[in-house]
Amino acid sequence: MTAPPQVGQLQVEVVETSSLGDRSYLATDGRHAVVIDPQRDVDRIIGAAGRARIALVLETHVHNDYVSGGLELARLTGAEYGIAAADRAPFAHRPLQDGDLLEVSDRLRVRVVATPGHTFHHLSYVLEDAGEPVGVFTGGSLLYGTTGRTDLLGDEHSEELARHQHRSARKLADLLPAGAQIWPTHGFGSFCSATQASGDASTIGEQRAVNPALSLAEQDFVETTLAGLDAYPAYYAHMGIRNITGPEPLDLRAPAEATPGELAERLRRGEWVVDLRSRKAYVDSHLAGTVSLGLDGPMATWLGWMIEWGSPITLVGESREQIADAQRELVRIGIDQPAAAATGQPAQLAADPAQLTSTPTATFADLAAALDGRPGELPPADVVLDVRTNNEWRASHVEGAVHIPLYELASRVSEVPAGSVWVHCGSGYRAAAAASLLESAGRAVVAIDDSFADARPSGVALTTAE
Repeated sequence: MTAPPQVGQLQVEVVETSSLGDRSYLATDGRHAVVIDPQRDVDRIIGAAGRARIALVLETHVHNDYVSGGLELARLTGAEYGIAAADRAPFAHRPLQDGDLLEVSDRLRVRVVATPGHTFHHLSYVLEDAGEPVGVFTGGSLLYGTTGRTDLLGDEHSEELARHQHRSARKLADLLPAGAQIWPTHGFGSFCSATQASGDASTIGEQRAVNPALSLAEQDFVETTLAGLDAYPAYYAHMGIRNITGPEPLDLRAPAEATPGELAERLRRGEWVVDLRSRKAYVDSHLAGTVSLGLDGPMATWLGWMIEWGSPITLVGESREQIADAQRELVRIGIDQPAAAATGQPAQLAADPAQLTSTPTATFADLAAALDGRPGELPPADVVLDVRTNNEWRASHVEGAVHIPLYELASRVSEVPAGSVWVHCGSGYRAAAAASLLESAGRAVVAIDDSFADARPSGVALTTAE
């Protein structure tokens, strides 16, 4: 959580979920509080509220990237739960429409503004201090330097929603003073952003100068927005349905402890056994067949994107704290109960020493040497595999490389050409995950643990997609 900024006599506290690139907010006058877009683990919100009574919980939209904690927070605190009337949620709630004024106290008021674009029924909430607008909670509408993506309800709606998004952004800009703060839910690494957001805070006036929705004509904005959209996590398909029907209460009970023999059996069956340690610890030693998705990166996003939904997942970590942290990350995307967990170092968790293995790593300078026929003690670079996203690939990639995004690799390993594989991403996190998948398929692999920005300076020839 970040330190709460003072906005007049009100305070707005940011509750970050950096692993998903999202923010929740708590606005308070010291006695009463309003919560906007809470994540599922609402204990963080209750802790942030302190002695203030949470009187109102608001959703800007039916979320596609995480399971909302709004319904549970309202149940626990007795707060009113406000969502768009047009969403017709089947549970008890306050149906909200454009222009509604929600008076929490003499000072703390929220005005509802319809801002379709990210979804058809998207709402933004103007925070008023004694009747004066001081900022707006924009959800997936106006973000920092961009807007929310418009294709989550299907490609057939993306152009229409992009036009709505343009008009909604301008509606907010026309409605609010230049100094009004903007508090978006998405845009901090979330795949709900149309493009990567920039900055950590902003105002309406600042966005007038830098945001394409406020600087481009409608048709130019639509074309630019649609052209920049890339794939988004597969688990998004399950989030909206779960949110609109009402998520179950949170369950963070510890999973069953797996013995070394049970771990070996799960690996033999080809189940997902996820190693939560850092990639540096993973490449040094790990159980063959485990997948590297460290807690120091967006573990839940990539796991939820790669697995067949509903598959059993076993977590392996160095401590119970790592397991608990992973559970908290996973419940946010609706993976509620891991099949099992195990804690300890790989040597302690191996049923047989033959299960232990390591992964060779390299830099882009090493790749340049290998492509020049000088791999040293490393395997030759028969194949260079790029597991970044489509947009990253199109912008620049290694000449002659094969491109399979990480989220498709598990089902497309057979498409990787024969020979030893040098795999890279943008920084090393996805490369380690990809290397673990390739190893499980019996491939010889080198994981490039380096920034892609160092590729060209290291002597690796790059090109762009036509």
